Amino acid sequence: MSNKTGKRAMTIKNIKFNIQAKIIAGYLAILICLGISLLIVNNRMTALQKEANFVSSHDIEVHDLVNQLQKNVLDMETGMRGYVITGDEQYLVPYEEGSRSWLDNYNNLHSLLIYNGGQRHNLEEIKPLIHSWIQNSGEYVIRAKKANDTAALNQHFKENKGKKLTDQLKQQFDSFLQEEKKLTAERIDKLNQNNFNLKITFYTIIILVTAITLLTAFFLANSIVKTIKQVVRTIQSITDSKVDLSTRIKVKTRDETRDLAEAMNNLLSSLEKQSWIQKSLTEISTIYQGITNINELAHTFITKLAPMLDAVYGVVYLRKADGQEVRFVKTAGYAIKDKENVASSFRLGEGMIGQCALDQRIFLIDTLPEDHIKLTSGLGASSPTNLLVAPIVVEGKVEAVVEFAALQPFLAQHLTLLDLLQDKFGSSITSVLGRMEVERLLSESQVMTEELQAQSEELQAQSEELQMQQEQLQISNDFLEEQNHYAEQRAAELKKAKDELEEFSIKLQESSQYKSEFLANISHELRTPLNSILILSQMLMESNQEMDKAEVEEYSRVVYTAGEDLLRLIDDILDLSKIEAGKIEILTDEVNMTEIPQILKSMFDPIAAKKNVTFEVVTHPDVPPIISTDGQRLQQILKNLLSNAFKFTEKGSVTVQMELAPEGKLATEEPVLAISVTDTGIGIPADKQQIIFDAFQQVDGTTNRQYGGTGLGLSICREFTRLLGGSIELESEPHKGSTFTVYIPSRLETEPLQEEQALKEVAAGINEVAAAPIPFEKKPQSSEQIFKDKKVLLVDDDARNVFALVTALEKKGMIVRVAENGKRAIDILQGNDDFDLVFLDIMMPVMDGYEAMKAIRQDLNMVNLPIIALTAKAMKGERSKCMEAGASDYIMKPLNIEQLFSLMRVWLTEQENRV
Repeated sequence: MSNKTGKRAMTIKNIKFNIQAKIIAGYLAILICLGISLLIVNNRMTALQKEANFVSSHDIEVHDLVNQLQKNVLDMETGMRGYVITGDEQYLVPYEEGSRSWLDNYNNLHSLLIYNGGQRHNLEEIKPLIHSWIQNSGEYVIRAKKANDTAALNQHFKENKGKKLTDQLKQQFDSFLQEEKKLTAERIDKLNQNNFNLKITFYTIIILVTAITLLTAFFLANSIVKTIKQVVRTIQSITDSKVDLSTRIKVKTRDETRDLAEAMNNLLSSLEKQSWIQKSLTEISTIYQGITNINELAHTFITKLAPMLDAVYGVVYLRKADGQEVRFVKTAGYAIKDKENVASSFRLGEGMIGQCALDQRIFLIDTLPEDHIKLTSGLGASSPTNLLVAPIVVEGKVEAVVEFAALQPFLAQHLTLLDLLQDKFGSSITSVLGRMEVERLLSESQVMTEELQAQSEELQAQSEELQMQQEQLQISNDFLEEQNHYAEQRAAELKKAKDELEEFSIKLQESSQYKSEFLANISHELRTPLNSILILSQMLMESNQEMDKAEVEEYSRVVYTAGEDLLRLIDDILDLSKIEAGKIEILTDEVNMTEIPQILKSMFDPIAAKKNVTFEVVTHPDVPPIISTDGQRLQQILKNLLSNAFKFTEKGSVTVQMELAPEGKLATEEPVLAISVTDTGIGIPADKQQIIFDAFQQVDGTTNRQYGGTGLGLSICREFTRLLGGSIELESEPHKGSTFTVYIPSRLETEPLQEEQALKEVAAGINEVAAAPIPFEKKPQSSEQIFKDKKVLLVDDDARNVFALVTALEKKGMIVRVAENGKRAIDILQGNDDFDLVFLDIMMPVMDGYEAMKAIRQDLNMVNLPIIALTAKAMKGERSKCMEAGASDYIMKPLNIEQLFSLMRVWLTEQENRV
């Protein structure tokens, strides 16, 4: 038994592993390591592929959905605005489509952000804004338009609620997109980091495989040591090159190590192709962000992709639909020498481009003739031999066709990359085209809105303004010289007044455009009532026996009203001149404050009732019943402020509040009274709130201003308040109203000032000029028959002038039609071309005379219709300005009625001769 056991032990001991077994064992160990390495690398590559796919698909889809959501909002706003402007319900189609689609796009986007709480929260803040805009702006405006509720529409657009919401939405979208771009950049950085980690992993695997190989080689026979060392050196060289995937293992043997080397080379080739495709796909996908122009997108795409495909020539044809015909038009090219040799467009089925679009498949040609196309450089020209034509298909529709030419064949990885780019490039094309269409529609909507709201304004040339001022001063000088002939004893005073006027002329020459506008407006305000006085008084003088009592009374009433307007205007001018000279008289007396509310109510209650405006006077209990000040000046301040408040308030209320001001308001120990006048009128812009208190300056002093007046009232109020020892403050906001607050001490200690005799002389002289009859010679009437049944259009916004002129013209047997402004005159002339003559005032609201004349001559093409310009602007060059605008003739207010009839005879006769 013992002998058998000893023999068995010797047999096992004598068994030796031959070289083949060792080689098999070594190779088996290496293959196992390589298999594990491949699994690890493949796993990391799969993870890297998923991350790259997430960046290239998820982020672009998020951007597309955000753009679609923005487009939905813009479609709704554009449709709503188009419907409000035109009243055509076809404009509501994009509104309704946007209203149906935005929530789906929002929900899709919301679901994509399930793992991004921050962005999801930002998106959730946008949803109530869209709901709010639809309910409070979109639906509200459409309902108001359908109900023809113009007042509600005007109020809505004045408050600008919709604009505020859309601005807030735009800001939220911009913030959201900025954050999304930041996240995309972070993901790309993470992808790059993972790629780097893959390299580290690969390095580690190579090192481990190398170590295992070295350990295995230690136990192998000397016959295979040389081959193994060669493999090790090759792998080591790959490690030293920092995983350059283009590196290949080279072996000269024909044994199993060669198979190992080839397997490794195949692995490297596969990794190199996949890495190149993913890297190229990522690079091209990221260039789309931020591009909003289709030409820029196509140019960027072809410029980036052509070098990647080793192409020496490239061109992009984009789909263009013209009615039923679809063409593919060249939009961008790469390395094109002679643009005339490149076809600009193809129809479906026409040429390879059209056939590619029709078949929706790739054409690959590797035998191009030499004369097909030439690649030129500074050293010569070559002929590409390979052609690649590929469609860009999105949802079954070809959006573009790309063509590339190369000197060498296109590789499989090139075709793979081009195939992967189809959806992304096609989606970018549709997204950019949609964004461009939205921007175009928005731009058209804004242009239409601006055209409806636009009103032209003309400015007076400064040289003409200064000349007009000098002419006015010359008239004053001539008057003073004439007065000198009547009374030598007043020569000294008149000389002094003349010197003061000359000094004032120097100041006028340094004043701004506001003073010129004031002079033009004061001329208009003086001449307008004076014109009606002269016309009606002349008619009363000539035709008194032919008029009945009612006509005489009416003429007299208009003359009286116009005279009162002149008197008030002269009083304002004299008050301002006294204040500026520092010679106003302040009379201090006890003023009963309990009487002020009743006085103001009796003055302005009728005005408030006529304008349907609420008027209240509120007195605080702590207001002292008696104060010491100039009661007349205080009442004048309040009357001026209330007159302005009612003039600029169309609806709402006007309120007077009297109370004690806070302590220390005027740096006086006496109690300070605060009287505020608050209205709900048009308000005053912030940049105009100081200048309106300056003399000769108004918020709107142009010829087509909506509100009349000279702009002296607030200047007088400020100076009177200052003379009473107080101050005046203003708080206002456009379209919300204004509050003027007057602060005056409850006790004023002043000494009355004596006005100088010279100022009285000047004031008397001005009154004499205003009261003078302008002499004229009565001419015998002739050819009266020419006026009979002639049709005249009178365009004037002043009711007194209209009454006077209509009465005078109708007495001649003429048919008169009246328009209150230039725009109304255009509307009348568009439907009636049988007018024989047009009288056109220059200074009118809405559309002034200059604009109206240009529209009649150019837009209506009425080049032969006589137009006589009526103007109260006594400025040099006014006649030439009217003639350049299209006037046939020019006459200045106040009108000489006989001169007017004489001018009419000339133009009516010429009109008859022309007919």
